[in-house]
Amino acid sequence: MRIVLVAGARPNFMKIAPLIHEMNKLDFCDYILVHTGQHYDYQMSRVFFEEFKIPEPNYFLNVGSGSHAVQTAKIMMEFERVCISELPEMVVVVGDVNSTLACALTAKKLNLKAAHVEAGLRSGDMTMPEEINRIVTDSISDYLFASEKSGITNLKKEGKSDEQIFFVGNVMIDTLFLQLEALKNSEINDTWHLEKKRYGVVTLHRPSNVDTKEVCSGIVDSLIEISTDMELIFPVHPRTRKNFEDFGLIGKIEKSRIRLKQPLSYSEFLRYWKDAAIVLTDSGGLQEETTVLGIPCFTLRDNTERPITAEIGTNIIVGNKKDSIMRAYGDFKAGILKTGTVPDLWDGKAAQRIVNILIDKL
Repeated sequence: MRIVLVAGARPNFMKIAPLIHEMNKLDFCDYILVHTGQHYDYQMSRVFFEEFKIPEPNYFLNVGSGSHAVQTAKIMMEFERVCISELPEMVVVVGDVNSTLACALTAKKLNLKAAHVEAGLRSGDMTMPEEINRIVTDSISDYLFASEKSGITNLKKEGKSDEQIFFVGNVMIDTLFLQLEALKNSEINDTWHLEKKRYGVVTLHRPSNVDTKEVCSGIVDSLIEISTDMELIFPVHPRTRKNFEDFGLIGKIEKSRIRLKQPLSYSEFLRYWKDAAIVLTDSGGLQEETTVLGIPCFTLRDNTERPITAEIGTNIIVGNKKDSIMRAYGDFKAGILKTGTVPDLWDGKAAQRIVNILIDKL
């Protein structure tokens, strides 16, 4: 049984890793790992292979950056060559990046089976490129692995059959548990002498938050005000840092208690946020991970494709305007904390369920 696993951007490696660990247990399962190079060159992404204990890819497509159309087209051209050469029984794509869409579409054009891990997630915001990628990928995939029950509802509304949909849980949580175990005997190399639950963590990268000066400035002003109460650890995405510089915000940030860091590896970043008092983010994955560990999370967006984290988890959708952010922080500061529960099947065994289903179907 030959399966192609596709990863293109940082979040993809977190989702692919537990699938590889499960497939390594099987003598009759031959997987081929394809790294499209969508966000990182090969050397920069080596840390993912080391951290998640996965082998180096069989193919590195090196597509690099570009417009959505250019990047998607380059991935399709290169991935088609892989599929023709390898003739897999199945192509497995994860998440919602351009690589997800491009490789699923290429597989189906070649009459290959395609499976989508993290299927059915919807934000309802068609201005997000990721939303388009999710919808199109799900529309053509043969097998749809949902991480939360809203995904099942969405897929059924879009006409997918019960035979195609599988509720398996969340592979991101598989990786989280594995990395937490690895960190048990590891000490944080911290020159800032942070005290557990006395600081916050920030991530910010979505164009809707960082590409417009007015919106970006409002968020930064909010963070600076919050930092008067607690230090904020902020690993900065390269595009976000550039915009901070272009908008003239770096100086005021550096005068505050916001500690800007270079982008961190998964385990390095986990060391910080797992002990934070609060996380402020526009990342989808962090909404899920903070819910599992019971950490208050402010999502700096007007919507989420992961509604379970806000419905029963610790996530609060606060938007990206200063008034709404500070209003939510006022409640937090007053001790009005949202207690959450862990969603069904977010138990670290999602990959095992997925691989068992793939075996059954192939």
